[in-house]
Amino acid sequence: MNINRLKEIREDKDLYQKEVADFLKIKQQQYSEYEIGKRLIPINYLSELADFYDTSIDYLLGKTNERKPYPKAK
Repeated sequence: MNINRLKEIREDKDLYQKEVADFLKIKQQQYSEYEIGKRLIPINYLSELADFYDTSIDYLLGKTNERKPYPKAK
């Protein structure tokens, strides 16, 4: 996982770790550990963050450089 992506996208939105942690309903320290790669981020949080940032999980994981989310399934 490209751990820098979590920090980059958060900073691009001018957010603090605490704000993102509050959105996920976790402690700021726990979120910080996700950003620095000390702890693996659960898939449900990745999904929530992809929706929050209007991007794809693949972008957050560094599998694509396309920030635009995939089209929603009908």
